[in-house]
Amino acid sequence: MNHFKKIYCRTFQTGLKIALPFLPYRKPKVVGSVKALPEVIQKKHCSKVLIITDAGIRKLGLTGRLEKALTTEGIPYCMYDKTVANPTTDNVAEALELYRSQGCDCIIGFGGGSSMDCAKAVGARAVKPGQSLAKMKGILKVHKKLPLLMAVPTTAGTGSETTLAAVITDARTRYKYAINDFPLIPRYAVLDPKVTLSLPPFITATTGMDALTHAVEAYIGNSTTYGTRKDALLAVQLIFENIDKVYEDGSNIDARRNMLHASFYAGCAFTKSYVGYVHAIAHSLGGEYNVPHGYANAVILPMVLEAYGAKIHKKLHRLAIAASLAEKDTPSDEAAGRFIEAIKLMKERFGIGNRIPEIREEDIPKLAHYADKEANPLYPVPVLMNAAELEPFYYMLMTDEDTADSSVIKDQEETNVEGADIHDRTGN
Repeated sequence: MNHFKKIYCRTFQTGLKIALPFLPYRKPKVVGSVKALPEVIQKKHCSKVLIITDAGIRKLGLTGRLEKALTTEGIPYCMYDKTVANPTTDNVAEALELYRSQGCDCIIGFGGGSSMDCAKAVGARAVKPGQSLAKMKGILKVHKKLPLLMAVPTTAGTGSETTLAAVITDARTRYKYAINDFPLIPRYAVLDPKVTLSLPPFITATTGMDALTHAVEAYIGNSTTYGTRKDALLAVQLIFENIDKVYEDGSNIDARRNMLHASFYAGCAFTKSYVGYVHAIAHSLGGEYNVPHGYANAVILPMVLEAYGAKIHKKLHRLAIAASLAEKDTPSDEAAGRFIEAIKLMKERFGIGNRIPEIREEDIPKLAHYADKEANPLYPVPVLMNAAELEPFYYMLMTDEDTADSSVIKDQEETNVEGADIHDRTGN
């Protein structure tokens, strides 16, 4: 990256960091069960609920407890269940039409990050009917208070239940972009481990590593606060203590609960301190090839951490201590190496490969441009890189003999039914 662009990026990031204490960040109120939502809805005087989810989650019956609770309390609802992995502008338009035609005034995003992001985008369009999603791209373009928005994560990974971001893919161009504004933060986050019990091991692993990526990128960036560092460290500790437990025994409800809380804390960390090039690269791959986001993050994370080099060794040392991989007197470079190696071994245990074979060489300049455009100047990364400097990562991710066949993984992350089928086929 040239000198002048570096100055621009760092100046922009410094300005945001100075502004952090004055911005209206808030954490959603946490409730422990979907059965608590009817009381919230009645208290807020809402008359009809739109539940936004996906077909797999509905087919598994995961929304059943919520539907029963709403019916018991006489609260009318309707459901949009066509959300896809990497939700599109078409998903938002369809759900918005249902919201309007059914006279809804309350939204529940029920599912993985895709369902929650779709719910946020529907809320934004509901209060700004004259503005397209594309015009809300970027930061602070929504402005208006959304209808009552509640989030029920069925995966412990995305952290979308606590963030100010909605990531949407243009249905025609496949360009994936984020809308960031404070009204998008859900009012309530439901951390109910019972809705995660049917999650297959492989999806449990990739979404858990998604949460780990959130915590790590938030922690190693240059715009941390005491609160975000504390949240990120706690998330890393909980993930290292619990991810293998839930991978091996999906019925372990305490470990499931701990992973949900880890995802929540990681979300709280990165919604203030942002992420980095791991996410920028992963988003470009999700938009172009529909590569599941958590899987992409897991594949990319160690290679980007290694590329940052000594610049992040001290911070990785502290993360290694939180993960019980090092002591305070362990040399920083050694602790950093242990942390990165632990991530690689985690991937190996979970059957996550090192390559993403969908990548076409002719697409790499475009993909790197998308990643550059997303990350710079917003993300306060430890080491700045431009599109040309990001291109080598895509070449590293291209197919080779060590590749796990990610084509069988595609579309598994958000849809539990498909994920279960894929888990059976891969034998992981």
